[in-house]
Amino acid sequence: MTAPTETVISLSGRPFVADASGALWCAAARLLIVSDLHLEKGSSLAARRLHLPPYDTAQTLARLAAVIARYRPRAVISLGDSFHDRAGPGRMATCDVATLKSLQAGRDWIWIAGNHDPVLEGAVDGDCRAEMVEGAIRFAHEPTAVPAAGEIAGHLHPCVTVVARGGSVRRKAFVSCETRIVMPAFGAFTGGLDIRAPAIRSLFPERMTVFALGEQRAYRVAA
Repeated sequence: MTAPTETVISLSGRPFVADASGALWCAAARLLIVSDLHLEKGSSLAARRLHLPPYDTAQTLARLAAVIARYRPRAVISLGDSFHDRAGPGRMATCDVATLKSLQAGRDWIWIAGNHDPVLEGAVDGDCRAEMVEGAIRFAHEPTAVPAAGEIAGHLHPCVTVVARGGSVRRKAFVSCETRIVMPAFGAFTGGLDIRAPAIRSLFPERMTVFALGEQRAYRVAA
């Protein structure tokens, strides 16, 4: 299912498509991975009188729906901070709840616990876990200092500034090496941490490969 325009990242012998949306797709397992949706961030900030347009959840779910329609996964893993806080599921609009349920229908859905939403059991449909191991790959919210084999994590929201002749642009990015992939944040209201920040650089002491999200695909850029 890999087209010439797709960007592939290999980890533990398994190819993953780095989608322009910020999702990872494993065709062999029909597995879709997303990270840091931060649903209901707008309503969380509004409670602290930091008012943003209250459409982030609908926008994020619409983007997720488009990716699911494109790949038709057997299973979806959401790598933590799926909600901006543990009360987020209770603040979702009825229409957004219906959208989420429709996306979950007919497939396995795994929620990995994040630092923003450490407990989701009973609040949402799906399988809630602290982390998940499948074959040689560990799926978790926060990356470990030294992964034992292969690891896919989120949490850090990596971004890269791409400089060209006409100026520069800041883009969300995948960061990878032989033993790990750190995913970009998928959520509509999520910010980013520059790949040169110590929290990211320390995870890649020897070499990092960076894939910036473009309009149609992810592009490898100089780190």
